[in-house]
Amino acid sequence: MKIVFMGTPQFAVPSLEVVIARHDVVAVCTQPDRPAGRGHKLAASPVKEAAVSQGIPVLQPGTLRLSEAKEIRTQLASFGADIFVVAAYGLLLPKGVLAMPKHGCINVHASLLPKYRGASPLQAALLNGDTETGITIQQMDVGLDTGDIILQKKLPIETEDMLPQLHDKMAELGAEALVEALTAIENGTASHIPQDEALATHCKTIKKTDGLIDWSDTSKNIINKTRALQPWPGCYSIHNGEVLKIHQASYTTDIPQSLPPGTVLTKNDNGIAIKTGDGMVFITELQAVGKKRMDAATFLRGYKINDGDVLE
Repeated sequence: MKIVFMGTPQFAVPSLEVVIARHDVVAVCTQPDRPAGRGHKLAASPVKEAAVSQGIPVLQPGTLRLSEAKEIRTQLASFGADIFVVAAYGLLLPKGVLAMPKHGCINVHASLLPKYRGASPLQAALLNGDTETGITIQQMDVGLDTGDIILQKKLPIETEDMLPQLHDKMAELGAEALVEALTAIENGTASHIPQDEALATHCKTIKKTDGLIDWSDTSKNIINKTRALQPWPGCYSIHNGEVLKIHQASYTTDIPQSLPPGTVLTKNDNGIAIKTGDGMVFITELQAVGKKRMDAATFLRGYKINDGDVLE
């Protein structure tokens, strides 16, 4: 099939690669280059880099609204694509764009819809302590992740999975599901199952401030936050006015003292025990401002933190 692929981050690259290998990708749409790194130099998206390496034309509109993107929309229509494939693109597709291709537009979404519609389904699954997630290939409509389900593939979430590990597994699963869905669409055998609106849930866009740890929360929720918000925005707390990044923490079965949440209960080379709303967690990897990420033993050799100190 003739395909226009729309995607931006690394999550979408495996899907783009399998489509290139099996179909005729006539163009790629991705977000405009953005400032990145310490020098804030303009950087291409991972999808753009993958497309350019294959000699595929790249479009980078800032919007697809008709009033602001007439030329781009005319160009998209001129490709005569059979279908538009979308994977973490980052722009809403207006009704006129959705209607351009013969088979409409399909989306590679990182949850088992209708659960976790929105921008951060992977983070939501980890924040909520889910033991299973999956990929949905859906027929797009004008709503936010509301279209019919074409295909779903499930994936267990392992207890050691943090966001980077889950991201990579889901990106590969998304590519696998996409291949199956495109084959079914091309053969005329694809299912179109309406979503149950009564089961729909939504997830928010993650902000930098979401990384602040509330030590009065449960130990489970704090652990889940450290799993979900790596590497960005990262979890952090305040000690003596300085930011401490909390990279990894674990549960402990010890019974804590009756002290305020955030209190440093004890510390050793294996970690730092912090009082929570319902128990304690053991911080095993952390980072001070201007320093590298390090294990607890290394951290404690160069940073003073005392039993009884309270993290904010």
